[in-house]
Amino acid sequence: MKESDRREIAKYRISRAHETLLEVDILIENQLWNTAVNRLYYGCYYAVSSLLISMKIKAQTHAGVRQMFGLHFIKTGIIDEELGKYYSIIFDKRLTGDYDDFIDYEKDGVSNGYAGKGVNSKNRQIN
Repeated sequence: MKESDRREIAKYRISRAHETLLEVDILIENQLWNTAVNRLYYGCYYAVSSLLISMKIKAQTHAGVRQMFGLHFIKTGIIDEELGKYYSIIFDKRLTGDYDDFIDYEKDGVSNGYAGKGVNSKNRQIN
């Protein structure tokens, strides 16, 4: 992949991350908890995949993105371990909420973690 293409993809994915996190705010305001979990995960996923591609790290699947993020950024101490744990938790919650029956997330399971884990769309930043 050409360097210019890689930069454009990384830029696009971080833009998608910001856009998706704006959706989370709307979903939380409307108490749409399961969909908020889904979009929160995807906001994180787009941000992490942007980071990986910008560093020339390849991952083919969602699980691969999580694994490469942990290997290259969490285990090395570049990114705080708590954020790595949060990404894994939201990954699992998204899978459960999307594919399991009778899963209904509530406010505490969504908004508490959202506000405190370095993901803040009101400031338009992903730490």
